[in-house]
Amino acid sequence: MESLMKQQYSSYCELTNIHIEAPSKTVSQKVKANWDAIAKPLDSMGAFEDIVCKIGSILGTDKIDISKKAVIIMCADNGIVEEGVSQTGQEVTLAVAKSMAKNQSSVGKMASHIKADTIPVDIGINSSEEVEGLLNKKVRKGTRNFLKEEAMTSEEALKAISIGIDMVRNCKDKGYKLLATGEMGIGNTTTSSAIAAALLGCKVEDVTGRGAGLSDKGLERKIAVIKEALDKYGLRDKDPFTILRTVGGLDIAGLTGLCIGGALYRVPIVLDGFISMAAGLVAERICPGVKDYLISSHNGKEPAIKLMLEKLSLKPVIDASLALGEGTGSVMLFSLLDMAMCIYDNQTSFQDIEVEEYQRFV
Repeated sequence: MESLMKQQYSSYCELTNIHIEAPSKTVSQKVKANWDAIAKPLDSMGAFEDIVCKIGSILGTDKIDISKKAVIIMCADNGIVEEGVSQTGQEVTLAVAKSMAKNQSSVGKMASHIKADTIPVDIGINSSEEVEGLLNKKVRKGTRNFLKEEAMTSEEALKAISIGIDMVRNCKDKGYKLLATGEMGIGNTTTSSAIAAALLGCKVEDVTGRGAGLSDKGLERKIAVIKEALDKYGLRDKDPFTILRTVGGLDIAGLTGLCIGGALYRVPIVLDGFISMAAGLVAERICPGVKDYLISSHNGKEPAIKLMLEKLSLKPVIDASLALGEGTGSVMLFSLLDMAMCIYDNQTSFQDIEVEEYQRFV
């Protein structure tokens, strides 16, 4: 087995040289055959059959065990908040992160209910406070205001990406079989919208939403700030890493590393909402093939989500207008996957119920 050694990437070129092997088609076919042998109509578990096939192909086995799973929550502040693009100030990031550290936030309560773990990470909160239960991986105290200067240096962005990659390695060493993305950072729908507009070549208005409830005036300001930044740095013609470090956030960079790490160490990664989808798209553009290791949990409210899902060739399972963030949507999918696995693991055959097996004609 490949040695799971810690990696610190020191250049964008090193990242682009990562080779992503495709998941096993043979295992996927075997998992599908197992589904077909269960006493039920063919394909009747719909998207869940496809997702379980994908998980098996990534893990390399049809004997699938996803009982040990976790959501990794990247917490960071964004300097662009100075420009009035959010309802609240940066102090909310630390307050919610403290709640996460105690498993008292929404995602913590939901994960505890289904016996999944939460791993909150301080990758860039604008505070010097040490919080018990919050993994300290701080790159810097928040990003810079990207309207005035680039949000991150290349070294800072690479460090955040490396942290995400190494989180996957560490979790795999501990026996985790399924990981999900979570985030907390006031202003991160602005950073994600800026990334989406640059990567997708779309109008800023088409990919920018209200985040946590901006007024009409606030939304206009948010759009104007993003437009000005894209023009200032000429980002529509830049590579994905430059876009990420210029207008992105440390949380998105960490999640980008998480997605790349999933592909590198063959661990399925469940994407939550808008912020993690932006990270997934950056990861795929940097390392083509990463998308084969990603699973979409839900279709949220932000307007860019549909476009990003199309580019990632992903179909979300949950369509409930979720917009809470933190990783809550991905934890909801965890619970649904557990139910699907109950059928897959405890297979009742056609012979068991003395019924003739369905035949596949297409």
